[in-house]
Amino acid sequence: QVQLVESGGGLVPAGSSLTLACKASGRTFTIYTLGWFRHGPGEGQEFLAAITWSGAATLYADSVKERFTISRDYTKNSFYLHMNSLKPEDTAVYSCAVGHRELSRNAAQYQHWGEGTQVTISS
Repeated sequence: QVQLVESGGGLVPAGSSLTLACKASGRTFTIYTLGWFRHGPGEGQEFLAAITWSGAATLYADSVKERFTISRDYTKNSFYLHMNSLKPEDTAVYSCAVGHRELSRNAAQYQHWGEGTQVTISS
C-alpha cells in the first residue's frame, strides 16, 4: 500500500500563487505516475496534472496548463502542484493520487489517493 498526505491548502486572494505538496509513504517503489485532481463545489472530479516518478514526462489539463506546474522530488518521496494566478473558480478540494501505470487523465488509473486539501480563492 501507498499512503499519501497533502498539505499547503488554504484561503488566498485571487491572483495569488500557492503550492500544494503530497508526501508518499509505504510501498513507494511501486509508484509510476503521480497526479493531481480537484473537486469543486457542484462539480465533478477534474484531472489537473500528472508526472512520472522519474520526472521524464508530464501531462496537463488544457484548463490549467498555462498556470499550474507539477513537479516531484523523489529524495523526499514528495510531489507538488505549483499554482499561479489563482481565480475564484479554482476553489476546490485538491487531491493527490498515484498509480502504477502510464500517465493518464483518468482517475480510475490511480490506485491510491490522499484525503484532499481545501483551496479557497477569494475574489
